[in-house]
Amino acid sequence: MKKRSQSQRTPSASALTGLILETFRLNGRLLAAGDRLIGDLGLSSARWQVIGAIAETPLPVAQIARNMGLTRQAVQRIANILAEDGLVAFAENPDHRRAKLVCLTDKGRSVLEEIDRRQMAWANELADGLTRKSIEDALEVLREVRTRLERKTS
Repeated sequence: MKKRSQSQRTPSASALTGLILETFRLNGRLLAAGDRLIGDLGLSSARWQVIGAIAETPLPVAQIARNMGLTRQAVQRIANILAEDGLVAFAENPDHRRAKLVCLTDKGRSVLEEIDRRQMAWANELADGLTRKSIEDALEVLREVRTRLERKTS
């Protein structure tokens, strides 16, 4: 059996490296597409991420940041801008006196409904010709890689 050098990637590691590089490229394209999709609403993909993170339930800035893989400072800056625009408000947090909850306002919920409508049409068009199975398989791999990374950093 041939001994593998420490500097050689296994076939799986080479494939994973390709997936990682493609994910970086995809992320850039997704952010640009998101900006185009909602730019006329005065939003960016980053602001959309924060609004989307509190669509179901208000959360503190730190929790939004952890859930989205962003820094707390970046989310705080975006939340402040969204509050100035009347899309979110800060509310008392019964679990933590100093960490306010970020909540959607009625205006924010209305904007999110418009975003969801646009995203649905865009996703339907983008998914055309792809099988549900292939998308779910890709999703499973990406989740597993993310989970492994989270375990290594926690």
